Amino acid sequence: MKLNGKKIGILLESDFYEREIWYYSYRFPEEGADLHFLTRLWGQSSITFKGHEFQAPFECHESFEDMSDKELASFAAIIVPSAFVSDRLRYTADVTKLPPATEFLQRAFTNKKILKGLICHALWLTAPAPELIRGRPLTCHNNLHGDALAYGALYQDQDIVVDGDLVTGRTGAQAGLFAHKIIELLAQE
Repeated sequence: MKLNGKKIGILLESDFYEREIWYYSYRFPEEGADLHFLTRLWGQSSITFKGHEFQAPFECHESFEDMSDKELASFAAIIVPSAFVSDRLRYTADVTKLPPATEFLQRAFTNKKILKGLICHALWLTAPAPELIRGRPLTCHNNLHGDALAYGALYQDQDIVVDGDLVTGRTGAQAGLFAHKIIELLAQE
């Protein structure tokens, strides 16, 4: 198993792409990864989210809120999945402050040892902090091509793009290619 001892965090919210999340929930543990689905629990012990296509329920018990730097550093990878997860996670009651999920992602980006994975519409979570991807080659859903350019990213017309500690994928339908690349990179460490 290529990922024994590696911890992977996947952000989650409603309107997730079921096929992608289901794939990750099996594929990463198959390689021995310790998989964690993370969200904003809003003071609750768990939240059940509904998928976008089938309205399938997915219960999440772990929060990225108040995660210490030490705990964050224990993750080998943090992944922001496709669909509307990032749009929902970028909500903030105070628009003068970064959304908590963007703050969490910002903290992950400061640690070069953590592999960051953004696929499809995950790019939306960087909108409040475009400096995270400014000047970096990446791919995203074709609908976000203009967003990528507006954020200052170097859009690449490819299915998967790797730029050091950043792996980006075009669509959730390519979750297999995306996961394969993440597994490959983490296995090299």
